Amino acid sequence: MLQGPLEEPLQECKPDCLVTDMLYPWATASAGKYGIPTLVFYVFSIFSLCITMCLEMYQPPRNIESDSETFVVPNFPGNIKLTRNQMGSKRYSDLLMASRELAMNSYGILVNSFYELEGTYADHYRNEFGVKEWLIGPISLYNRGIEDKAHRGKEASIDEHECLKWLDSKEPNSVVYICFGSLTQFNCAQLKEIAMGLEASGQQFIWVVRKHNEEEQDWLPKGFEHEMEGKGLTIKE
Repeated sequence: MLQGPLEEPLQECKPDCLVTDMLYPWATASAGKYGIPTLVFYVFSIFSLCITMCLEMYQPPRNIESDSETFVVPNFPGNIKLTRNQMGSKRYSDLLMASRELAMNSYGILVNSFYELEGTYADHYRNEFGVKEWLIGPISLYNRGIEDKAHRGKEASIDEHECLKWLDSKEPNSVVYICFGSLTQFNCAQLKEIAMGLEASGQQFIWVVRKHNEEEQDWLPKGFEHEMEGKGLTIKE
């Protein structure tokens, strides 16, 4: 739906380049029609991008016996271990594959990170995959307007004022914030494990949960929200 409306201004204005989000793999082809180079923007770290590229290209060992057995990520700096459960669903894998092809077919990538933090992985990504990269983060420093920051994301089950009121009732530096981003999807068993871990830790927390299937209601341990009242705040998106 967006491809047509995008190509019209590209043809008329002839920009020097097009910056596109990783979720729009068709944008490179649209820009290519008019000889316009594309830069792909990634909101997450170069570590995450690099590790997903390695998993797509080299694949984990075939002799893994269970989804919970750990393996060392192949051809990746350090001794980073994962399980098959941590690799996400087929839908997520397909998205990453499309994203990899998009990066390979573009002029280069822009990443929300900085070299002093992730230099090892930035070097590995560039040397291993031959893609030009520019680390331009953290981009949160570019936008300091409160009004712009207020209009982001989906409507949550708890509004901003209620959340701030709850935080104000706690001691400084006593609350942990847990959020896995908009692309990560956990099944019910995984969500229950996270909830049980939070309860067992005794740590005060704010946990943002993105549920992709509203019909699945039985994803919290019985009595969890009652037991955590005053100790933890669960925000459902």
